[in-house]
Amino acid sequence: MESTSEMASSLTAIVEPLTMFIVVRKDLSKTLKWPTGSVIAQACHASTAVLHTTRDEPNTKEYLKDLHSMHKVVLETKNLDSLEKLVTALEPHQIPLLKWTEQPENIVTAFATSPIRGRSPEVKDIFKKYCSLYR
Repeated sequence: MESTSEMASSLTAIVEPLTMFIVVRKDLSKTLKWPTGSVIAQACHASTAVLHTTRDEPNTKEYLKDLHSMHKVVLETKNLDSLEKLVTALEPHQIPLLKWTEQPENIVTAFATSPIRGRSPEVKDIFKKYCSLYR
């Protein structure tokens, strides 16, 4: 028979942590020759903006309670077309996200989801279809 602490540990292992997914266009660096720092800034802009716009949501509040345990996954997608297709594919799953448009260039460069937990297999497959880990 499991002890209470063993049961609690088992439950904790099952619960997926709140995670923010940040998707950046790879063509910014490869084709458009943006410096690495500028590309990283796009991810920062998107993640900061989504946290600000969802600051009153329960998941965001929980995510921000422990700053040293935040989970983020930074992904890359090929170009604007693949980024837009990814956003469209995620819409039916009602995942809050924010697309970042860099100004004054008026170029959509990245998006970030608000902190989410427990992605369905369908959502995982959508990310896999359009993204890979950022390299």
